[in-house]
Amino acid sequence: MVDVTDKRPTLRRAHASCVVRTVVNITELGLNTNGVDPVHGSRLAGIQAAKQTANLIPLCHPLHLSDINVEIVTNEQRIEISATVTAQHRTGVEMEALTACAFAALNVLSALVDLDPRAEISDLALLRKSGGESGDWGRLVTAPSEGPTTSSE
Repeated sequence: MVDVTDKRPTLRRAHASCVVRTVVNITELGLNTNGVDPVHGSRLAGIQAAKQTANLIPLCHPLHLSDINVEIVTNEQRIEISATVTAQHRTGVEMEALTACAFAALNVLSALVDLDPRAEISDLALLRKSGGESGDWGRLVTAPSEGPTTSSE
């Protein structure tokens, strides 16, 4: 565990994302047989996982998170998951944002396992983070006709 005793608390925010790919047309699924919306359930799974990150990843600091936002966008055979996590703390919330995405995606896979056992999670990545001594950071992305640029909100 990293010693953060001497760091001052600052507003920390991290944004991560991932993709679930499937052969199932997600937009036609609707509610499952139990009357539960799998997208809503996956969003809740992501939020709960972010809150449990210190229990899931060894050496992560337990944090009091002030906001967790998990968004899931379905587009036929692609489910885009993004999470933004915020806290006022001495250490960042990057692992919490990544954990939220990963567990939301795992919940989607669980809902799809009978329909598409080959569904897969890909592109799990931290996109942006802000706060702390290292300041703001954004993943470099390459546009088709341009060089690398810094991602923005």
